[in-house]
Amino acid sequence: METYGKPMPDATLPEIVAHRFADLYDGAPGVLVRAPGRVNLIGEHTDYNDGFVLPLAIERAVWIALRPRDDGAVRLYSLHHQEAREFALGGREREGRAWIEYVKGTAWALGEAGHALRGWEGVVGSDVPIGAGLSSSAALELATARAFAAVSGVDWDPAAMALVCQRAENEWVGMKCGIMDPMISAVGRAGHAVLIDCRTLATGAVPLPPGTRVVVMDTSTRRGLVDSAYNERRRQCEAVAAAFGVPALRDLSAAELEAGAARLDPLLARRARHVVTENERTLAAADAMRAGEAALLGRLMNAGHRSLRDYYEVSSPELDAMVEIAQARPECHGARMTGAGFGGCAVALVDKGDSAEFVERVSARYQEATGKEPRLHVTGATGGAEIVPVPG
Repeated sequence: METYGKPMPDATLPEIVAHRFADLYDGAPGVLVRAPGRVNLIGEHTDYNDGFVLPLAIERAVWIALRPRDDGAVRLYSLHHQEAREFALGGREREGRAWIEYVKGTAWALGEAGHALRGWEGVVGSDVPIGAGLSSSAALELATARAFAAVSGVDWDPAAMALVCQRAENEWVGMKCGIMDPMISAVGRAGHAVLIDCRTLATGAVPLPPGTRVVVMDTSTRRGLVDSAYNERRRQCEAVAAAFGVPALRDLSAAELEAGAARLDPLLARRARHVVTENERTLAAADAMRAGEAALLGRLMNAGHRSLRDYYEVSSPELDAMVEIAQARPECHGARMTGAGFGGCAVALVDKGDSAEFVERVSARYQEATGKEPRLHVTGATGGAEIVPVPG
């Protein structure tokens, strides 16, 4: 774990955050909140098409230690950036793309939703890698929303808060993300992935197949989503939906798409083909998990990666290398890139008893193939954003 400030080699991240708070603000925090990152097993680029996704909340998270203020200001120190930023609740303005904009955007979106907010001061720490496709920004926004709710007396409605944080990302930060990332950070369930209907926001917990573990495979490559082709892909999907006269690509079956594909630009047809078939794979994956069929889930993950690589064109050489190396391992049921793409992480489903060997062998082979040092870790599924006891 990376730590900042005074060395605390045996401390957990929440202990480090609380300790740094005491250093900076001369007293213990009154509240400690956490919001998890996520890894998506399957259902990529379907969320902003009103489709289905199957993520789980991972053990890595954003933590904020805080206490209220009475002057209408928010002051937050970032362990990662080793700097403090401050803004007034009554006079927020966008100022570039610094990390504090995610906090300010969440405050703005909460105010737009009609919530009266109280200021606070705090320290934020995270072990969710930035830019790795594990939703570090959504975790920061959900942790911020949880902090505001705690000091402002706002009732915590996970789905409503996920929508608030999506609005912050869409309208303040400028990233036209779908609902998946904030939703799973809000509603995650320990030991389960969550099938999310991104149109209705209906959720259903789905257990991992017995005897399997999820491995997050960080390629050590990064992308900036606001500057990437993410928003372009969204516009392309909207164009296809409009051409078929449907609200979103979720409303097209594979047969309907293929029947009308000849009147589409070939590029747009490929984009839509990924989304439509990915929705079908995601629902099939949930059924496979309920039945405990790890091999079928793995095959669906493999097919999802091929679709993202060939039809949606959001993979990268490093992601392809990581996935191919993982898929070649006998203990691996399936692997695919995860997140928006262009860099970041892949995800694998492996046999639990062989997960340590998988991590060791895949790490070595990937570094040999690419010259980059990967970071692989086995993760369980955790609950969503919450208030937790302040460490003693």
